[in-house]
Amino acid sequence: MAAAKLTVALIHDVFHGDDGPDRLRQRLSEARERGAGLALLPELPMDRWIPERPTPRDEDAEPAGGPRHHALSDAARAAGIGLLGGAITDDEASGRRRNRALLFDARGQLVERYDKAHVPNEEGFWEAAHYEEGDTLARRCDTFELPVGLQICSDLFRPEGCHLLGAAGVEAIFAPRASPLSSYPSWKSVICVNAVTSGAYVVSINRPGPESGIGGASIVAGPGGECLLESTDPVSVVTLDGEATARARKEYPGYLSVRNELYARGWGERSGS
Repeated sequence: MAAAKLTVALIHDVFHGDDGPDRLRQRLSEARERGAGLALLPELPMDRWIPERPTPRDEDAEPAGGPRHHALSDAARAAGIGLLGGAITDDEASGRRRNRALLFDARGQLVERYDKAHVPNEEGFWEAAHYEEGDTLARRCDTFELPVGLQICSDLFRPEGCHLLGAAGVEAIFAPRASPLSSYPSWKSVICVNAVTSGAYVVSINRPGPESGIGGASIVAGPGGECLLESTDPVSVVTLDGEATARARKEYPGYLSVRNELYARGWGERSGS
């Protein structure tokens, strides 16, 4: 039986402002016409880059299922395409804000969510002032043709999340980001390394900038560690092939055992020191 394939569109664009919903629908329609079954947006795509300033505002966040959530859901359903977006969510019960990725199917139903686990705090990226670190591990999602999982931006520089997803059988890791042009070579390197060490595609969609010096291409790295796509085009389409992940996991280094108990013991010792 032929290996499964998933065609995704990388949308190198953001959708704040009055025209945002209309532009989003146009981008999704183009992605669908070009054969994509799933469209991927950058980090916090429905807003200007909020962490550019150190002071949070009430309107920066929304409760679960709020207006940004509904705008993304409606756009996915209207275009008949899966959609990865996100928003700052405010848990009314705990008062905690999180940077949350939201994954919808082609009917506009939420099928997975993930809260950013590693939050920067520096000039232009005052993220710790706006939301807390997530405390839930990313999970495997089997809604689409390939099993997928989520990370967000800085999480890629702490590769345990990608490794856990790879060990769970995830074949494509989607990581929306907002990264500076000045550090683009480092981002490209770490994305490719995460791909080869997890045996999965890593697809990272950057904001277009120029807020806070944000810039640099969106990237697709193959499970062998090769860079398959670097693009700043508003819409780029690529097909992810399950045969490539299967081959990567049979060859070196993919066939190496995953020493869960060994490393769990080591991390336990570190946390107790």
